[in-house]
Amino acid sequence: MSGLKNSPFGKRLRAAHDDRAAARPPPTPPTAAPDYGDRFVPSRDAGNMRTSYHLMDDSGPSTPAKTRLIPSESDALREQANAIFTSILHSEVTPPSPRRAVSPTRPVASTSAVPPSTPTRRRLFAYSSPASVPSTPTRRLDTPTDEAYSMSPVRPESRHLLESPRRSLRSVSKTPYRVLDAPELADDFYLNLVDWSSTNVLAVGLASCVYLWTAHNAVVSKLCDLADHNDTVSSVSWVQRGTTLAVGTLSGRMHIYDAATLSLQRTYTAAHAQRIGALAWNAHVLSSGSRDRSVHHRDVREPAQRPFRRCAGHRQEVCGLKWSADAGPAAATLASGGNDNKVCIWDLRGSRRPPPRPPTSSSAGTASSGDDAPGDAPLWKFHEHTAAVKALAWDPHVSGVLATGGGTQDKHIRFWNTINGTMLNELDTGSQVCNLIWSLTSHELVSTHGFSSTTAQNQICIWKYPALSMVASLTGHTNRVLYLAMSPDGETIVTGAGDETLRFWNAFPKRESAERGRESRLDYGKLIR
Repeated sequence: MSGLKNSPFGKRLRAAHDDRAAARPPPTPPTAAPDYGDRFVPSRDAGNMRTSYHLMDDSGPSTPAKTRLIPSESDALREQANAIFTSILHSEVTPPSPRRAVSPTRPVASTSAVPPSTPTRRRLFAYSSPASVPSTPTRRLDTPTDEAYSMSPVRPESRHLLESPRRSLRSVSKTPYRVLDAPELADDFYLNLVDWSSTNVLAVGLASCVYLWTAHNAVVSKLCDLADHNDTVSSVSWVQRGTTLAVGTLSGRMHIYDAATLSLQRTYTAAHAQRIGALAWNAHVLSSGSRDRSVHHRDVREPAQRPFRRCAGHRQEVCGLKWSADAGPAAATLASGGNDNKVCIWDLRGSRRPPPRPPTSSSAGTASSGDDAPGDAPLWKFHEHTAAVKALAWDPHVSGVLATGGGTQDKHIRFWNTINGTMLNELDTGSQVCNLIWSLTSHELVSTHGFSSTTAQNQICIWKYPALSMVASLTGHTNRVLYLAMSPDGETIVTGAGDETLRFWNAFPKRESAERGRESRLDYGKLIR
């Protein structure tokens, strides 16, 4: 056997076996399966908890605007609870760094010390305190209110936040208190067919007729029927104070009615070349916007048919008009919105800015009508919207603030300072903005919505300004909420939609008794005419 091992054949066989053994990888020792306990305690030694907390993205994942949902319920309570939770989480997870006691330090010798000299006959060692002795650190356990003795699971700062009084949130009824049928109410975004007068009478345009609904007794009256003229109502608007109602039609006619007597006062047979979709009063001045892209101003006290002022600043149909105040045509400004995605601010006294230069492109400058009188050029022109602007509302609480809403491709509510021509804020609603109106009793804004790229649509939303937080969201309409009006007391709103219904909502609280009592009969300034 030993001879075979030492023979040439055995040596070659042994060498081949050694080569195969060298090429084979070494066996891996079996690893034991990890033994997990009943709980996992992470190690946070490698990171800074305070730094990690502040690096968190508070805004959440960024999503495109078209996927944003309008909440179906009021988010006020949820937002308040989230704010409190965030504050407590910040206080508990990242508490303030404790103040460490400062060790007593040896006073630094002054550079202007007296040079050493031979000591005189006096005591070399005396018990005396230095001039500046650091304060002795207090013993925190001697304080009875120290957090070490607290039975609460949270810190004193969090406990104080939880026990502090919170702002009371008002509740808004989610169901309308009255629903009226409105057959043949047009489902057209560019029309304005509902308006509420100062005498508490609601005017509604249905096809060729205008009906009046008296709120205090629910009596319905038929004001007019334009079927004899083969015409259709396209807009209605009450004068600020009184019983005068203006009616615009698809053919471009404009009628003035006295609702108290149900009689026709005047007719402008050729008010515009095309349909009149927007009307706005300012005392005795009636402004009308049409598909012919112009805005006309008429004094209803004069019998003349021609307007005393024409304004042309839009390149497409004018679908929204709103005067800023009831101070008269000599002091108020007019806002107009058009299908060209533009918002124009007009001043009938004439522009307070230098006249614009001739336009060099389709987006610069404004058009001019036949008259060259001052006021034909807009005072300001805003280009930020990307869809038709029908919704316009002047803030009754802050002078010069205008809210505008864009259509399906825009979905934004924007707030403007018309004094200096700047945008104050904007809000992405996620849905087509059809109407806007400010509350008279609180600083809140109502918006009605239509088409949306999401499941949330056809809603009435109430927003708190300037926080832009949602107070309530009202649902019930099955089509776009195209029409909106407010009662004269400012407590009720009425909405109309393509589902041919009018719904009445208790949206705002009553005025405070203190505010009602502010108007005194001894204020002789209000008696001066």
